Amino acid sequence: MPGHKGRDVTHSPFSDAYLYDITEIDGADALFEAHGIIRESERNASSLYGTAGTVYSTFGSTSCIYAMLACACRPRDTVIAARNAHRAFINACTLLDLDVTWVYPRFSGTIISGEISLTDVENALRSHDAAAVYVTSPDYLGKTADIRGISQICRSHGAYLLCDNAHGAYLAFLHENIHPTALGADMCCDSAHKTLPVLTGGAYLHSMNAALAARAKENMSLFCSSSPSYLIMQSLDLCNGYLAGKFPADLAEAVDNISELKALLSQRYTLCGDEPLKISLCTADAGYTGTDTAAYLRENGIECEYADDTHIVLMLSVCNTSEETGYIGDVLMRLPPREPLSSSDHSGITPMEQVMSIREASLAANEFIPHEELERAAGRICGRAVTCCPPGIAAAVPGERITEENVKFLKRYGIPGINVVK
Repeated sequence: MPGHKGRDVTHSPFSDAYLYDITEIDGADALFEAHGIIRESERNASSLYGTAGTVYSTFGSTSCIYAMLACACRPRDTVIAARNAHRAFINACTLLDLDVTWVYPRFSGTIISGEISLTDVENALRSHDAAAVYVTSPDYLGKTADIRGISQICRSHGAYLLCDNAHGAYLAFLHENIHPTALGADMCCDSAHKTLPVLTGGAYLHSMNAALAARAKENMSLFCSSSPSYLIMQSLDLCNGYLAGKFPADLAEAVDNISELKALLSQRYTLCGDEPLKISLCTADAGYTGTDTAAYLRENGIECEYADDTHIVLMLSVCNTSEETGYIGDVLMRLPPREPLSSSDHSGITPMEQVMSIREASLAANEFIPHEELERAAGRICGRAVTCCPPGIAAAVPGERITEENVKFLKRYGIPGINVVK
């Protein structure tokens, strides 16, 4: 294996990739039994990030989320989680049979981003014997949580702090290291491919606790193919050299360029979040829906990461030039000012009653109710995480009973439909 034998008989534009797409041959090591060059590469990454252990994933942060929950928890343990978690977290709870107590962020104008209150985390830990606290930081609009404060609360209650840092692999290389592992998180995942020059699917699982680090590789192997992509692993390895060399200087220059762009855009738009490489705009305040703004940008050769009826998200990196950031500013500032749009009610997710476990509801026989018939879902039990991807954040969680108020919210969220337990 592989069957292509290093030759491209399809004569595609990716012919060179076939030369480097190998499998676990002698000398190539194996990701889940790493003892040679892969182990050496992962140790290099661990040294760069200053962790007790860092392991590679070629299956994105999703497999890292599964693995870190498996490291920190046992079946039927309770996890306290911020409600703007990606659906990968909910799927992990299904597979691992974990109970979740939700902390609802203080949402403001959107369900995908909000302030996580330290008081709410403290109260949840006082009320529940939880194995771990799980947060997403930075969140989808670029808002970072108080990881240092949350970690101190977790330690006082004997709970691990786990962080979905999918959008923040670069945070360790800023002038001030604000990576979650530097601020007190016990484990976190980074989607390297989101913000670093790494092929799609490349990710890290970082551990700051030696006992957790010792279990990371074994637990990740539970959820991944035994044939990981060597092309993705090679891109992670090559990135190590860049991180150890020019990357910090290139990152500082990119942050300066993006800061200038943000200063310009703030004259017209409301900016959200504090993540350095992400530009999140509330376009509704400038009189435009996010989807209309995204279409306008697309016409001008700019593709948004995300758009909804009130916001757009642009994800930049060190690979964007100063000319490109300047062009983005020029295009956005050409939109003529308008009166703000009347605010839609996106203040947050209405808390829902959990009447079945996530695992039980997810694995039960389900019935799909389409968007135009959502009223029929009132009184039923949610059977699958209700999300749109991006951003993949659940508006309803398996096992929750859906009320008429929830139905109204789901309609505003624009979901195509919902699965309910039969």
